[in-house]
Amino acid sequence: MRLLHFGDLHIGMENYGRPDPLTGLNTRLNDFLRCFDEAIDFAVSNRVDLVIFTGDAFKNREPTPTHQREFAKRIHRLSHERIPTVLVVGNHDVASLPGKADALDIYTTLEVPGVWVGRRAEVHNISTAAGSIQVATLPWIPRWQQSEPSDTAAQVRQLAEALDPTIPAVLAAHCGVEGARLSSEARLTASYEPTVSASDLANSAFDYVALGHIHRFQDLNEGRQPPVVYCGSMERVDFSEEDEPKGFAVVELEKGRAVYEFAAVCARRFVTINLEAGSSDATGQILAAISSKDMTGAVVRVTAVLSENAVIDDKAIREALRPAFWAGFTKEVERKALPRNPRLTESMTDPLLALEEYLKTRSFSAERAEALRQYARRLVTQVAEGEEPTGMASLAEE
Repeated sequence: MRLLHFGDLHIGMENYGRPDPLTGLNTRLNDFLRCFDEAIDFAVSNRVDLVIFTGDAFKNREPTPTHQREFAKRIHRLSHERIPTVLVVGNHDVASLPGKADALDIYTTLEVPGVWVGRRAEVHNISTAAGSIQVATLPWIPRWQQSEPSDTAAQVRQLAEALDPTIPAVLAAHCGVEGARLSSEARLTASYEPTVSASDLANSAFDYVALGHIHRFQDLNEGRQPPVVYCGSMERVDFSEEDEPKGFAVVELEKGRAVYEFAAVCARRFVTINLEAGSSDATGQILAAISSKDMTGAVVRVTAVLSENAVIDDKAIREALRPAFWAGFTKEVERKALPRNPRLTESMTDPLLALEEYLKTRSFSAERAEALRQYARRLVTQVAEGEEPTGMASLAEE
């Protein structure tokens, strides 16, 4: 049978977006929904036998009605097409306290046909067009339920023991795995989270392990059975995911064997340009670096390290970045340290003598230098006589 495995939608992330004047919606919402649609279109047009979503439907556990509506539209389409669908609760979906509903609860409450919600560790027996399959769900364990990290491994063993060994089985989990390569999810979650080892997940009772939570596509049991696959996120969240392909996994599964391939979606491109621009024609160097990249429709950041006396044409740079979907330009000035007079040391106790040495390192006019000497002598006299120093405001004005 053929499965489609996707996850980590994070509908509601609006980084680098702006309000669409026609709809009032953030432009980045359309990016995430477009990628979501590509997965649903594939499932329908290729008549997959089962869709597994491995968690994090939304940016947070209390999505707006608009975000709920857009997610529900697409799940309804799968239900209408009679494609069984499993939704696993992720850390961005899970309720914060006992008794509160999680972001996917509504599909259980409404008993949406053909939709199973993995809100707890349990085995779902599902009939598909290609035969029966068992899907063991392991949702995110909220902090108020966490005790020991080893609990996750114990739950995996218990799920494996509950399976019928004659029927194909999939473990669908939203969790962290030791040794997995991270992306932006490291900044989207709390500093502490339970993890499990890949060897614990690669239980031979399962024919495929579908994972969510880590945004980078990877197989943690590569070359061996069962595959232990993070499908990755569907759209780029920030520049930490700039070079990562985004998409979903398509799995051909039978009892004892699974083969998968990655299907890429048209996620928004992110482009970084870093350069050092000299003092002569810094603008030209920056424009040349920009023109060397395809800016069209991309989220772009440009960082230019400039010499202290460099002059740039901001308007020309902004114009060059106009084809970008979003563009940020940062200037970093490389300031050279002023030479220190070797005679100016901490052991020099005469402030007037120190001032003379200081004036030798500066190109003040004779009038300005004399004014500084006069104020210095006045301050020294006031301090020596125990008076409150005065005259600094007038010095600053001059």
